[in-house]
This record gives sequence, structure tokens and C-alpha cells, in this order.
Amino acid sequence: MDKISIVISIIALTISALAFWLTRMKKGTIKMTRPTMIFFGPDGGKNPDKVFIRTLLYSTSDRGQYIQNMFINLRRGESSQNFNVWVYGDKQFSRGSGLYVDKSGVTVNHHFLLPKDANYSFLAGDYLLQVYVEMVDKMPMKIFEQQLQLTTEQANAMVDNRAGIYFDWAPNSQSYSSHVELRQLTGKEASELLM
Repeated sequence: MDKISIVISIIALTISALAFWLTRMKKGTIKMTRPTMIFFGPDGGKNPDKVFIRTLLYSTSDRGQYIQNMFINLRRGESSQNFNVWVYGDKQFSRGSGLYVDKSGVTVNHHFLLPKDANYSFLAGDYLLQVYVEMVDKMPMKIFEQQLQLTTEQANAMVDNRAGIYFDWAPNSQSYSSHVELRQLTGKEASELLM
């Protein structure tokens, strides 16, 4: 009888230690939900183009993690461009310099801009959008990938930073539907176009 209770105690202790390790000690990974919206286009005014997403970032373990940086790699054919200036927030925007993500997650808007010395044009074609996170003391890790298509009409509408393209996720069809949204021009911009 004593041997049975000892075996049961050892099994219970092992299960408790395993549960403690899985919930408190194991770091897990950072994941993200499929963005409900993806945007290609101008960053307001005459600023360069950007990629914008709205998504939930979460940790797969109870122990949270620190994201030091995020960036997007956008590929079209043989060309590849990193949008590595990360800004996040809903009403108050912060230049990405660290974000704590726990199991319950963080939902915010993420804006990815070009570096100041880069020049990029959204041309018609098939794009591969890849989202990367960089954890503290770790190499960047890809957490999301999506194929998107930009039509010739959409690419033409984006000329002169006058329009952006929204890709909205449609859960019923399990695909993104896209539409063009013209940017509101300021009085000065409108008069420059008429000249």
C-alpha cells in the first residue's frame, strides 16, 4: 500500500512540475491573427508610401514576451523591399521601440514606413507580404505571410500618392477583397494638380 501511495505522489509531483514549466517557465512564441485590414498607399500628406495592418499579437505561453522591433518585407516578382520604420497605436502613435505581448494579446494599428533614403512604387502584380518580429536578443522571425494582388487600375490610381488600396478580409470567402480609396486633397494640393 505504501508503494502505491508513493507512486501516486511521484506522478502528481511530476504532473505539477510539468504544468508549472509549461505555464510559468516556457517562453512560447509570438503569433498574430490574420489582419482584418491591409493597406498599401500614402502615409498622409506628401509622405512616402507605407503598409498598414490591424491585428492581434499574442504569446503562446502565460509568460509574456518583449518585441523589440517589427518590419514588413514586400516582394513582387524578383524585387523585395523592407518597410522597417515601425509605428503603432490607435489614437496615440508611438515609434516602435518595444512592445510587451502576453497571452491575452495586444490589438493595435501597425504602420510600416520606408526608410528616408528609400523610394518605392506600388506596381501592378502579385505581392507576397511577410511580417517579421524581432524579440530581445533574437534574430527576426516571420510570423505571418499573405499573397495579395494589385491590379493595373489600382496601381494607376496610386500614382502621385492620390489613392490607397485596402485589402479587407472576408471570412465567408476566406480571402481578401480589395478596393481603392482616394485620398482627400488639401486646397494647396488640389490647386497644384490644376496647374
